[in-house]
Amino acid sequence: MQHLSELNEFTAIQPRAMRVQTASGQTIILRVARKRDYDAVDTLLSQSYPKMLAADYAPSVLALALPKIARANMRLLRSGRYFVAQSEGGQLLGAGGYSIEAPGGRKSIPGTAHIRHVVAHHAHQGRGIGRALLRHALDQAAQEGITRFDCLSTLNAEGFYHDIGFRRVGPVELSLAPGVRFPAVQMQL
Repeated sequence: MQHLSELNEFTAIQPRAMRVQTASGQTIILRVARKRDYDAVDTLLSQSYPKMLAADYAPSVLALALPKIARANMRLLRSGRYFVAQSEGGQLLGAGGYSIEAPGGRKSIPGTAHIRHVVAHHAHQGRGIGRALLRHALDQAAQEGITRFDCLSTLNAEGFYHDIGFRRVGPVELSLAPGVRFPAVQMQL
């Protein structure tokens, strides 16, 4: 797998933080998310998801799903497997990572990581931030011996994951709560 082919070399800033130049030439800082990032990540998700998903989901679906999916997950933030991307000035530009546990109570498979909540701030999409985060997560997971990646992609992000090398397994409908179904696409790498 060519995880960093589109990124320049990492430059260590502090332990577990690195400066990355995205394919678009923007310099960002990637670091492990911390518990204190909860509010900022929660705001990022709650502001960006509605804008990103509006073209592919009916307003009635979003009204029920967004309160469930556009929220930071403290367990992810504390896992050491979730990352944030910041500008050199400290502005949160994106977040994303992986878990070993399958989301939603699905069965976990040894050697498989699950891509989780990858998002770039809606004002900064298309600049390589999400790609840098995802490639960083893939590399970190590979260092843990992970050889397979599973992703439950939103409809609008399928092309993004495909461009990284994920293949479409098929459509799925996620049960977010009783009576709340969310169409997605299962993808694997």
